[in-house]
Amino acid sequence: MGLRHLARRGAAPVTRTLAGLPGGIVTKRRGRGSEPEDVRLWAEGDDRRHIDRNATARTGLLHVRTHHDERDRAVILLADFRPSMLFGTKRTLRSIAAAEALALLGWRIVADGGRVGLAIASAGEPTVLRPAGGERAMASVTGALAVAHAEALEAASGEDAPLEPLLGIAASLLPSGGHLVIASALDAPGPDFDRLLGLVAERVSVRLLLVSDAFERARRPGFFPFALSDGRRGSLRADGTGERVLDARLADYAARGIAGLRLDVEAGPESYAPLMERLDAVL
Repeated sequence: MGLRHLARRGAAPVTRTLAGLPGGIVTKRRGRGSEPEDVRLWAEGDDRRHIDRNATARTGLLHVRTHHDERDRAVILLADFRPSMLFGTKRTLRSIAAAEALALLGWRIVADGGRVGLAIASAGEPTVLRPAGGERAMASVTGALAVAHAEALEAASGEDAPLEPLLGIAASLLPSGGHLVIASALDAPGPDFDRLLGLVAERVSVRLLLVSDAFERARRPGFFPFALSDGRRGSLRADGTGERVLDARLADYAARGIAGLRLDVEAGPESYAPLMERLDAVL
């Protein structure tokens, strides 16, 4: 909830504009809008540029097409709280960094008049909220993030479930032309994840926040011991190529039309805010 104030710094809502007069007078945008609304008989004062040629030719009477401006932005925030995300070596866990960035983005979207929904992947049942607008909707999103993360920490064991089913659910909540923002390290997303993501990207806009811990990017080559919450132990082999792999992964998704950002866990919300501002501008 506290991140809403950070998200609002420098916010300039895109859904409204100020009149060219002194003072804060809010007016509608000028222009006819982009979405067809109705066809009716021409009346004195109508702009001749809006004449509908088909209706006019069919009836022999002048008809005009009216429009309204479609400004409804529906965005689903997909947060990955699976066991592999409950890991971190600096500042916080990858899962918390994902939640911070999504919360910042969500507050910006509702401030601009958009609608925000939520999908959370975890060890248990997924959490899903349909897109809604206003601060009340964002309060529900932040509350759901907090509850789901606490439950994920309690059940932080076992293998990661594939992300594919939740990806399909999240996409089904969006109208054509909606937006899906995924915050995840994409560890073990599932064998069919990339194919399904490509299909989803044909219907909605998909953006990726690839979360990474400092250890992943800068670890020295060698073997590193680890212990899991269930008592299991092992060792991890590092080859020192983590940062190059992450950037190459983002470049690969970008080549397929899925733009993304690298989210460094140790950077923190102050650094995420301008990134989310730029992301909000293209949604």
